[in-house]
Amino acid sequence: MTIPRIAISALRGGSGKTVLSIGIIASLKEQGFAVVPFKKGPDYIDAGWLAQAAGRPCHNLDTFLVDLASTKASFCAHATKDSVAVIEGNRGLFDSMDLEGSTSTAELAKLLNCPVVLILDCTKATRTLAALVLGCLHFDPDLDLRAAILNRVANARHEQKIRKSLAHYTGVPVIGAVPNLSDKDFPERHMGLVPTPEHDWTRGAIGRAGAMAGRYIDMQALFEIAASPKVDDLAAESACQEMDDAYSSIFPVSAPQAARPPRVGVARDSAFQFYYPENIEALSRAGAQVIPFSLVDGSQIPELDALYLGGGFPETHAGLLANNESSREHIRRLAQAGMPIYAECGGLMYLCRELILDSGVYPMAGVIPATVGVENRPVGHGYTVMEADEDNPFYKTGEKIKGHEFHYSRILSLDEAQIKTVFAVQRGRGAWQGRDGLCIHSVLATYMHIHALGTPSWAPALVRRAIAFQKP
Repeated sequence: MTIPRIAISALRGGSGKTVLSIGIIASLKEQGFAVVPFKKGPDYIDAGWLAQAAGRPCHNLDTFLVDLASTKASFCAHATKDSVAVIEGNRGLFDSMDLEGSTSTAELAKLLNCPVVLILDCTKATRTLAALVLGCLHFDPDLDLRAAILNRVANARHEQKIRKSLAHYTGVPVIGAVPNLSDKDFPERHMGLVPTPEHDWTRGAIGRAGAMAGRYIDMQALFEIAASPKVDDLAAESACQEMDDAYSSIFPVSAPQAARPPRVGVARDSAFQFYYPENIEALSRAGAQVIPFSLVDGSQIPELDALYLGGGFPETHAGLLANNESSREHIRRLAQAGMPIYAECGGLMYLCRELILDSGVYPMAGVIPATVGVENRPVGHGYTVMEADEDNPFYKTGEKIKGHEFHYSRILSLDEAQIKTVFAVQRGRGAWQGRDGLCIHSVLATYMHIHALGTPSWAPALVRRAIAFQKP
């Protein structure tokens, strides 16, 4: 009855845990295991790679955006006893928002009673790594730190010195040693891996990562660790059912009073790709018919009652978006007609009048009277807390919303006489002069990404607006 599960963490960011997690998932899948991937933290790019490696959606587990009980319920709703759950951590094992360690990978591992495998970047280090691992063991004895994988090992002599030091000083077994490999298959951009929808070579890269893991990591030992958590309160059938019920209670299935299910369009293509699976699920459970479509392929926008524009990198597709004049004009007319539109980050950029890049000025949808530009470094990056302090289509006045922002763009100019901002920024950068939530007609655009498990009011509000707009 145990749900096999393992958390892949490291001493710091940049240690190679994403590539190794991709390889581990691909190798397990090649061996016939059903793998359920999870990503700790508010991440879309790594999650996209993990999902493609596993052949199924990757769910994010984030204890800032979502409370502890709901995070645990989400894990139980998606992991099963006949699969292997692989959780990729973020940053360093104990890195957190506060002194107590909240939102850390270690906190999540303890919440789920999940064994941890630590990735050690061995670049120019030997015995010191044993000191660091010993420190982790003593820093939190309640953590189930089970094994280590050596990464970026220089040669066999280097590997043996580290293995002996870890065995002598820590007792933590080494279940793999990966040499210094070329990173040409996994180029980094935007503080992470390249988004998978942008390239057709990702399957080959994932295959090579799986072969690497199968060659250099003891996959049998890793599975045995995953299948033997020291404490397992997820093992009992009743406990799993209780967690499933808790998850379902957050997204109750509703049948709204409407002539037909409202059609909510979701832009999903290589320009707009950042959506949490729970957000799409929440719309469906709230009664919507979710209609995916593309803004970059020149196809006609389907008949819709509402629109959800997620994040992505429209700046890398500016020419295609600008050339699709019919879609830009169509969305502008729908917004003026009162269609409810919810836009996050990249969606906000697309709704603006124009996007200014080094390569030129590109017209966008023109719904928001603003000009946006792109910087070389992140403008906003991290968790956000906003309060809705003005009337808007989707949130009650006074409601506090937790989210996160990650954008290289900034608003260069905004006609404040034509549009209002409805969010007071309590944490984060926001969109314009310490505020966020650009609201015009029935449109709300924000740099903040929300997770529907942590903001359960969002999807029902969007569906209600869609029904109100629905044509007979």
